Amino acid sequence: MKKKAALSWSGGKDSCMALERLERGGEYEVSCLLTTVPQEIGRTFGHGERLELIRAQADALGLPVEFISCSFESYTEDYVRSLLEAKAKYRLSAVAYGDLFLAEHREWGTGVAKKAELEAVYPLWMAPSAEGVAPGTAPAAWNEREATRQGLLRFVESGYRAIVIRVKDNALSADWLGRELDRSFYEDILRLSEVCPMGEGGEYHTFVYDGPLFQWPVVFERGETRQLETTKRLEIGTV
Repeated sequence: MKKKAALSWSGGKDSCMALERLERGGEYEVSCLLTTVPQEIGRTFGHGERLELIRAQADALGLPVEFISCSFESYTEDYVRSLLEAKAKYRLSAVAYGDLFLAEHREWGTGVAKKAELEAVYPLWMAPSAEGVAPGTAPAAWNEREATRQGLLRFVESGYRAIVIRVKDNALSADWLGRELDRSFYEDILRLSEVCPMGEGGEYHTFVYDGPLFQWPVVFERGETRQLETTKRLEIGTV
């Protein structure tokens, strides 16, 4: 019998590929998506997306989405509380995350899972091990650039479709906003040696709107570009 899992969902390529791997892997059944919504912004914590876009993705994927209402001051406590509620509602055994290699992210996710007495699952984890690895570092034998290059190529060739919706000012220009994650994007991002191909350092964020697990494409319209404190965001909305 498959283990029931919740998946931390940002709406971007990493959480989408984590869902793909879990669904195809056979060990876990994704019972719901979890998206955090800080009260201070009223949008998703990960990418600053409107909630109707996340709902549209969940509908297209045929999965329920649970929005975790939280605040920046009590983020962890609010997350654990909502995780316990989801555990009881869906009879969960695990919670999964789309993190790639940042040890501090895995430490946090594993910690909140432990508090909820759930297994923490990292289907996309690239580093050999998180044990004994100092935050922000990885074993010397592991090649971060090559691993993230391969990860981006897998997404580009996966059949999923996504656009760039947010860029960090000191990493990418506004010209990258709205770009499709296709072969051209892959080739261009590799030319920027200071930018992680997968955007794991927050260089860019994405919105996935179609692909093998989607029952139908999420139809959206592009709006204005907004300058935030250290990033630019392309506003998109449902049609």
